[in-house]
Amino acid sequence: PQNLIAQSQSGTGKTAAFVLAMLSQVEPSNTFPQCLCLSPTYELVLQTGKVIEQMSRFSPELKLAYAIRSNKLERGQKIKENIVIGTPGTVLDWCSKLKFIDPKKIKVFVLDEADVMIATQGHQDQSIRIQRMLPRDCQMLLFSATFEPSVWRFAQKVVPNPNVIRLKREDETLDTIKQCYMLCRNREEKFRALCNLYGAITIAQAMIFCQTRKTASWLAGELSREGHQVALLSGEMVVEQRAAVIERFRVGKDKVLVTTNVCARGIDIEQVSVVVNFDLPVDKDGNPDNETYLHRIGRTGRFGKRGLAVNMIDSKHSMNILNRIQEHFNKKIYRLDTDDLDEIEKITN
Repeated sequence: PQNLIAQSQSGTGKTAAFVLAMLSQVEPSNTFPQCLCLSPTYELVLQTGKVIEQMSRFSPELKLAYAIRSNKLERGQKIKENIVIGTPGTVLDWCSKLKFIDPKKIKVFVLDEADVMIATQGHQDQSIRIQRMLPRDCQMLLFSATFEPSVWRFAQKVVPNPNVIRLKREDETLDTIKQCYMLCRNREEKFRALCNLYGAITIAQAMIFCQTRKTASWLAGELSREGHQVALLSGEMVVEQRAAVIERFRVGKDKVLVTTNVCARGIDIEQVSVVVNFDLPVDKDGNPDNETYLHRIGRTGRFGKRGLAVNMIDSKHSMNILNRIQEHFNKKIYRLDTDDLDEIEKITN
């Protein structure tokens, strides 16, 4: 089997692709791990696990184990499940310190969301250490939505002699997403514009991104006061709380999810039709964060459906950032009049 480094947009079915690769190599009668999948966060581990469970329901003898912190096993145990999916730190412990897994028996190694992976302290080294324990003929598959130089260097360390599938840059923003912006003078005006937008679109569901936790909790509070069903997802929540919030949003109990970047990646909810950047994404030096912009707006327009991304602009500085994002992706972002509700309805239909 060929090794692969692939750039893949969220919503294009890559999870199904690598799950198939794993399922095709598993021998369920061998009661030890044969496939290993690394994901950067607890939420993504659970999400991919769901896909594996759905896709393997016709082979009931196939078993899956979750290598996550909360899954405490007795020392000296051996994992009997055929597929193990987990976060890098726990998987590394299971392979080396605790010896729950014999890495020499792994046939397929998948590393998902590599760009998120290397943004997390320690994940990069842990992944490389796991990869070094695997047998020579193990099939390695690495996926990433973006390939800035640091991700590319990492990918080449982890995957020897790969086949490479990369997108042209202009293909990165999905064509099904209409992008526009609203000019406002300050935070309060952005809030009013958001309420107008909300009234005009009876949205299936929306995600609203803020740059800081403080703005996110302020905004969630204001929206609730206006009577909207709002959920808040924020970095200081414990994992179980985050999972519960995402689940409520997934089943439609909450129509609007207000969140910061941290939580946004990999939340894969089909009915999100509008993404609002209450604040534009910038990196720590205040430059446009194009990768994050792409990831955020990629929460909508999934699986080829139409989506809308609205950017709230409240200063010359944020307009300048938007212009640079527009140049980077070479896609026009249209101005939307904050008070013109007919216009808003037109754009969403």
